[in-house]
Amino acid sequence: MHMSVDGFVAGPNGEMDWINVDEVMFEFAGRQTDESDTALYARKTYQMMEDYWPTAGDKPNASKHDIQHSAWYNTVAKVVISNSLKGSHLSNTTIISGNINKEIIKLKQAPGKNIVVFGSPSAAHILMSENLIDDYWLFVNPILLGQGITLFKDIQNRINLKFVYSNTLPSGVVALHYKKA
Repeated sequence: MHMSVDGFVAGPNGEMDWINVDEVMFEFAGRQTDESDTALYARKTYQMMEDYWPTAGDKPNASKHDIQHSAWYNTVAKVVISNSLKGSHLSNTTIISGNINKEIIKLKQAPGKNIVVFGSPSAAHILMSENLIDDYWLFVNPILLGQGITLFKDIQNRINLKFVYSNTLPSGVVALHYKKA
């Protein structure tokens, strides 16, 4: 999850134009997706992803990242936490609208690779409130936003974490990896 130094994942109107993305970040993210076979989103982020990634790799000016991520996106299982998204016509997509804790635990216990959450602060809020996140990958961007959508919201109980890894990328973004202790 990208965040500002002051803990925001988006500006007050959801803007993310401050996030540093470059080839180094794309390579870093690619290693994470290689280890994942399920992508979990909240509705808004899923709809943004669905509008772009299925055909991003087919465009004449597609970057290496667009081609790789589009191929990954088109093959992974997608899980969407939403009370408003409906329809069984969604390809390779499961919608969870009730019993979120039970459904996510069942998903985590199923065989397969990692489950990755891209963006989706509202999904992260739900997962954190239920203590369902095992690994936290935080990409702290060198900016103070002052206001916006915070990452750490409505956490009712302390979540102890164990430091695993940090790396400062050439862009100044600090990649942090923590595991639930």
